[in-house]
Amino acid sequence: MLSQRVGITDITINYHRPLVNGRRIWGSLVPYGQVWRAGANENTTITFSDPVTIEGKPLDKGTYGLHMIPGESEWTVIFSKNSTSWGSFTYSQAEDALRVNVKPQPTDPHEALTYDFGRIKPDSTVVTLAWEKVAVPFTVGVNTKELVAEDLHKQLRGLAQYSWDGWDDAANYLLDNNAHLEEALQYEDKSIQNEERFENLLTKARILDALGRKEDATGTRDKALTRATPLQLHLYARQLQGQKKQEEAFAIFRSNYKKYPSEWFVHTGMARIYSAQGDFGNAAKEMKTALASAPDQQKSYVDGLVRRLEAKEDINK
Repeated sequence: MLSQRVGITDITINYHRPLVNGRRIWGSLVPYGQVWRAGANENTTITFSDPVTIEGKPLDKGTYGLHMIPGESEWTVIFSKNSTSWGSFTYSQAEDALRVNVKPQPTDPHEALTYDFGRIKPDSTVVTLAWEKVAVPFTVGVNTKELVAEDLHKQLRGLAQYSWDGWDDAANYLLDNNAHLEEALQYEDKSIQNEERFENLLTKARILDALGRKEDATGTRDKALTRATPLQLHLYARQLQGQKKQEEAFAIFRSNYKKYPSEWFVHTGMARIYSAQGDFGNAAKEMKTALASAPDQQKSYVDGLVRRLEAKEDINK
């Protein structure tokens, strides 16, 4: 048995592994043009926990008997509603759920028949049967975004609905995947109703940005910043730097430095401003101030920044 999760969908193949054992396989032991059980003994089966596509064609969730019709240049892969028979001896085309045609490929020798999952992505994988010197791949697609959105909706009918972070996590997933943005906004509003915080206000601002509501986004983002702790402000400014929004980041660094001069990390923010200006002397001075009161687990990192500044290296690059 072989299993693979794609997104939140489980795919399981249950099969037996015949051996080549010195025999001629294709066109002989396994004839061309005839239905074959794609394994040995009882039905090879494949199970999908959610609806999928096979080579772009839809297939409902469930367990299927997996059969194939080999050909020299093209194979037919069959998903049968009958998954409990012995081999393909009683196979009936009337029980087909789906057929797709695929191209066989040459491969390294495989003494034992093998199935494998390859090219695994969040929404697809390639299933490959390999035996002797032939590989037969077919692509399984999964609508992961929609499945997760549906699953989130179910989860938010449970205990998660009573916390701010359950709704916020769900909204962030939809936002990050550019899916159901209006629903994401509703989720974030419910998060804020439970508890208004920097995190959910900032997420709401990002959703509003994605919806093109720039003015509302700006107002919500400004409100979020008033709820932030000094460290949250600093980390947000670092995120802005990662987004190449240096001036916005530097404005927050300056404000943080002015309001909370006793916090060690605000000095790293000022050091970054000086570094960008080419004032490595003041940058190193600020970073040394940060080093003096930084937590032990941060000292090595900050010390490295000091050395870079002393070497006149811009730490923002």
